Amino acid sequence: RGQIMIDLGEEIKYIPILLDGAIKIVREDENGVHNEKVLDVACSDGLKVDPITQRCPDNGADVNINDCSTTPNVGASELKTFWKDPEFNSNINAFYYVRVLENPSCRWSTWDAVRNGEKPRSDIDVTIQERAWSSPIWVKIN
Repeated sequence: RGQIMIDLGEEIKYIPILLDGAIKIVREDENGVHNEKVLDVACSDGLKVDPITQRCPDNGADVNINDCSTTPNVGASELKTFWKDPEFNSNINAFYYVRVLENPSCRWSTWDAVRNGEKPRSDIDVTIQERAWSSPIWVKIN
């Protein structure tokens, strides 16, 4: 399980990094027009991809804005799956990449507000969802 370290002045707080509900595959093909499609292919917490929407249900992760604590035991430190594109067409140039989101966490400015006993700024979101993505895999026609 990954961790990030937050320095709250005299107190050091370790926060586990947990993945939000899904591994997402992003496919874009170039059949004369760019056509992006985002598909959830693995869900955390034993949840299943909805066959109609191709999305994972909300895993219920939340942030307490008063102290920046997060919902315990929600998300996954690791997700794995096998996936095969049901719409693969070897006659179209395309690329694929994997995208994941972390559970929501406090934005740095919210951490500052909590540390200083102030209300978070109202002109920006108080939470964020960090994301990571892979290098693209290109499929080119001959």
